Amino acid sequence: MTTVPTVRGATPGTLSAYGTGSIGMGVWVTVPGLLLLYFLTDVLGVTPFLAGLTILAPKIVDVIVHPLLGSRSDREAVRLGHRRSMMTRGAMLGVAMAALFAVPGGLDGWTAAIWVCCWLVVGNLLFASFQVPYLTTASDLDIDYHERTRVFVYRMAFLTVGLLSAGVIAPALTASGERSAYARMAVILGVVIVVTAFVAIRGVRRLTERCGVRPPEANATHSVLDDLRVAWRDRNFRFLALSYLLTGTTTHLFLAALPFVTDHIFENNKLTALLMGLFLGPALVAGPAWRALSKRIGKQRGLLLCQAIFVVGSLVLLAGAAVGIAVTAPAVVALGVAFAGLQLFAFSMVPDAVDAARSAGVSRAGAYTGAWTATEALGTALGPYIYAGVLGLGGFVSATAGEDVVQSDSALTAVIIGFTIVPAVLMAGAILFQRRYELDSTAS
Repeated sequence: MTTVPTVRGATPGTLSAYGTGSIGMGVWVTVPGLLLLYFLTDVLGVTPFLAGLTILAPKIVDVIVHPLLGSRSDREAVRLGHRRSMMTRGAMLGVAMAALFAVPGGLDGWTAAIWVCCWLVVGNLLFASFQVPYLTTASDLDIDYHERTRVFVYRMAFLTVGLLSAGVIAPALTASGERSAYARMAVILGVVIVVTAFVAIRGVRRLTERCGVRPPEANATHSVLDDLRVAWRDRNFRFLALSYLLTGTTTHLFLAALPFVTDHIFENNKLTALLMGLFLGPALVAGPAWRALSKRIGKQRGLLLCQAIFVVGSLVLLAGAAVGIAVTAPAVVALGVAFAGLQLFAFSMVPDAVDAARSAGVSRAGAYTGAWTATEALGTALGPYIYAGVLGLGGFVSATAGEDVVQSDSALTAVIIGFTIVPAVLMAGAILFQRRYELDSTAS
């Protein structure tokens, strides 16, 4: 794996233990994001509109719960001196992962959608319980602007391992299209989630001991609504979050659309694993390169550059759908390079906003992180929901495993437009929001 720099006060082993938690997070983000919509429409026979709603509805719960967990994390930090208890409960996410795809054989259509929806709610709650305190760790550490970026380089390196491994292994394990294959895949990756979570909990403890932490706000009795108002009134945080909402929507739309493109346009679902490898593989080396560039031009310009690359790459995919894999493959690589920067810059800018808020007399790191992860969670659902809507408008016909359905020309056109033009438009919107962000610094 790519060599990454050392953070003051922490050994590479400590940072690696902390970063290991991102492997499980990457698995949870990737597998449902990549396969769940396709699993619903082409394996369980759920109509596109209902399938999109099945994925979106649990995220409404997320939007409410994430800020609650952020405030709770702040109170836990005051009471216990750490945030690890919530992470321990969230480590059980692996159980929800297994159940999500282990749909009983007698369930198809809307009944299968209910099963998936319920377990997606459980999984999202457990994911948030781990993610919110885990990400807040970077805001707690007593380190500066560029050192925070270095912490996130480690996190991004391991997140990329999780994304890449899940993005290649999950499609390979489910290539047969059988329901049992999806269940086996989910059990295997569920174990990975649990193991990596507990390694990360140990890493968080060691990291905070070595780097030191900033004292939490003594008065943590403020309400969740007050926390949200504080975060939303922060102009820079607000535009950063709105930009990332559209960025997350775009990238998760890409993930959800990929199996449909490989199956219905290229007529080879084995290409899903290959293209996911091409998308996520470059991130292993792109992360440190983006960090080095940020020291020269700042995170803001770096993030805008990544967003622009994603717009252009999405439009190139339109030509790739017509010409074939020879054009699609390099475009996907470019999107993967941009994706690495999108994640690194956006997530490392959240602690910058928290640090600026502290300087202004506001110390609510968990509240900011809760609002941020709620935004992220909404984007992960909006992407598949929008793509499912495009499929539905195009007349896409759902099927159960083993059933052969011929799609209409309008349905195939919808598959392509949803994969190319729609992401380009969404990311262009993200750029408009990001341009209004003003909290940045370049290397001295």
